[in-house]
Amino acid sequence: MVSCIRTGASPLGYEVHGHQPRWSNALPSSRYGLDVPTAPPRAVRRSEIDSFRRDGVVMLPGMFDHEWVELLRCGMDRHLGDPTERARIWDRDEHDRVMLWDSMAWQGVPEYEQFVRASPAAEIAGRVMGSEEVHFYFDAVFVRSAGSQFQTPWHQDEPYWSVEGHDTCTLWMPLVPVKAANALAFVPGSHLGGTVWDQPDFGALNPDAKADIDTSDFSGIAEADIPDIDADRDAFGVVSWDMEPGDCVVFNSRILHGGSGQLPDDTELRVFTSKWLGDDARIAFRTVGMDPDFSGVMREHGLAHGDRPGSALLPLVWSA
Repeated sequence: MVSCIRTGASPLGYEVHGHQPRWSNALPSSRYGLDVPTAPPRAVRRSEIDSFRRDGVVMLPGMFDHEWVELLRCGMDRHLGDPTERARIWDRDEHDRVMLWDSMAWQGVPEYEQFVRASPAAEIAGRVMGSEEVHFYFDAVFVRSAGSQFQTPWHQDEPYWSVEGHDTCTLWMPLVPVKAANALAFVPGSHLGGTVWDQPDFGALNPDAKADIDTSDFSGIAEADIPDIDADRDAFGVVSWDMEPGDCVVFNSRILHGGSGQLPDDTELRVFTSKWLGDDARIAFRTVGMDPDFSGVMREHGLAHGDRPGSALLPLVWSA
């Protein structure tokens, strides 16, 4: 049984305290004294693996027991009360409804660290990608106030990252129920295309004018603008799902995705995501800018461009 004290923490009017991570290889499962199942409640099906390889995305219902969901809820309460120095409001409307994003908090939030090291997430990622080894990359949270209308711009993930490789994925986990119309949406098969898109600069999403944020500029290398997917979602075959806590969407880091938002006035959205690196992933320091930019901390851990992931920063969590 997992229990925690609700803090009532809110992204509204938050202050960034900038807690520092503690990089450790120690496994935390027994440290927190929480009896949480480490194996998936069911095997990933062959049909689900095939869907992921074909489409670049698959929704896996019921892959995390209630204890893991509650652990992440406790962790997010803790996290929102003390965001990292990377935390940023992406959108704040005239009603003070916000969209908050933060990343790489896991080594400062014990509940996140236990999830990374001991939950079924790494195995799920490995089975879906077909990888022999899975390293953890980073966590990111997306928190929308009730009624927020902000929609995430269409983009791919890998072009922003300090790594590259086809065998890279995200587990997208809502901690509250979410309807398909408000969930993250995807263009199936777009992870297989080779077009270099002019990706949006997420650094421009900064209504509070926070200083020293990560930015990117793809205009010098882009071959084409990302098409107006929302103008004709049917033509692009856009998919999204009704989801409950315990469900997850696994998506390839090269798939085009966006949306998520336009919430009813009485509905908020809290999402925890974890990023995973498979067999062909390599460190990649990009000239267009990286967001989030982990190149500095990677170098501190002895990682160079072209290296395989490793160290306490990018730990090996699962192997077949």
